[in-house]
Parts: sequence; C-alpha cells; structure tokens
Amino acid sequence: MINAKQLIKNRANILLITFDSLRYDVLAKAHMPELNTWVPKWEARHSPATFTYASHHAFFSGFLPTPIDNPTAPRLFAASFVGSTTTKPNTFTFAESTLPKALANLGYQTCCIGGVGFFNKESELGSVLPNLFQQAYWSREMGVTGVNSTELQVEQAIAFLQQDTQPKLLFINVSATHQPTTIFHPNQQTESMATQQAALEYAQCHIARLLKAQTECGNALVVLTSDHGEAFGEDGYHGHRLAHETVLTVPYAEFILESV
Repeated sequence: MINAKQLIKNRANILLITFDSLRYDVLAKAHMPELNTWVPKWEARHSPATFTYASHHAFFSGFLPTPIDNPTAPRLFAASFVGSTTTKPNTFTFAESTLPKALANLGYQTCCIGGVGFFNKESELGSVLPNLFQQAYWSREMGVTGVNSTELQVEQAIAFLQQDTQPKLLFINVSATHQPTTIFHPNQQTESMATQQAALEYAQCHIARLLKAQTECGNALVVLTSDHGEAFGEDGYHGHRLAHETVLTVPYAEFILESV
C-alpha cells in the first residue's frame, strides 16, 4: 500500500483526477499511448455511488473506489470515524470532514477544476463541491459540450501547479467522457461505448501532459479514476444513477510520480 500519511508529511502534491462517467471496459479497450506511459497499472474497482454528486462527496472524505475482490482494503485517506476497519497505519487520517479542508489546514493550496454541472457554481447545488476548495475554476468551454474541454482544464491545472512551491491538492473532473461524447466521434450520433472511447482518447494525451508538468514541480501521489460508469442499453438500462454493473465498475489507478 502507498504510504499516503508519509507522502503528505513530506509535502508531496496530491492529484485526484476523475474521468466522469467512464466505464472500465471502455478504458480497457482504449488506445492511450501517452497516458499509459505514466500509469503503471489500471484495475477495475467498485465506485461507492452511482452518480457524480454522491461519488465525489465520498471521494473527498476518503472513500475512493474499492478493489472488487477486497472491498475492505486499506484506504489512502480517511476522515476519522470510530470503528473504521479500513484505516491503517499508512492511511492519512484527518479530523476534518473532507480531504480538501484537512490539507488546507496543513498549509496545502487546494484547487478544483470542473467539469460537469455539479462543479459549475451556477447554482447552490453546483457550488457545494467546488466550495470545498480554496480555488475553483469552471467555464462552459470546460464543460460537457466543450470540444477542447480537457485541454483547457489541463492548462488551468498547470498554471495552478506552477503558482509557487507550496504543496498542492489538485482535483480535476474531466468532463469529456460524460455525454454528449458523440461530439468526439466523427460518425456516430448515439451515445455508446465507441463514442465514450473516442472522448477518452481525446482526453488522455492532455492528462499525460499534466503528469509530465507535475514531475517538474516535485513528487506527487496521483489517483486516476471514474466516479461512476454508464449503461448503454445493457439489460434495458441507459445512463447512470442506477445500480447496474456497468455503472458500478470503474477504472482506477494510484501511483507515485517522482520529480525529474
């Protein structure tokens, strides 16, 4: 297990990136030469929830997707909770309710780059998650209809990383893999695994560029995952916010990036 407690003690950056709505089987088929240069291993995990708002609340309190064959595996981060069986010596445990607040209290700069509508700050509901962070950025061009969304998100992220030498928590909600993913496919007009794969293949090279930039800013703990998957007609289901295997099973990777 990665020793998240020691990494944070040593002031390593934390990068938490969610590919919104991305299915594990879509990632497993995708052509991702740039991103896979950096990622040592992808695995299938179960998300704690079936839609963005609920999943990210869980993530920000330390409940990341769990290994399918070991749902009580030790956690990287955990809000203190009496009786927790997944908090171990290497877990970064905090008294605050969320990881962003805990790291801010330790002198970290925290930044949220949205994403889907739950991060747009255009409503009270859309403000809850980004308001957990000291800095929050969103624009319509970074949203689900933006054909250059990931590129713009990464440009903002790199600018944040390069602000100063203060340790940082950087969160990005990659909107490209959320419908309408047909905007990334030259032929298909219906949401499908193929259109989501096209969206991921667009986004992956920009996330790889971010990881490269991070190596020039020091060491980092990186978590790449999805908040939930998406049903494309399996067993008659479409979309998410439903407890189907295509929605619950998400891709996940965690690793340490060392500075160059």
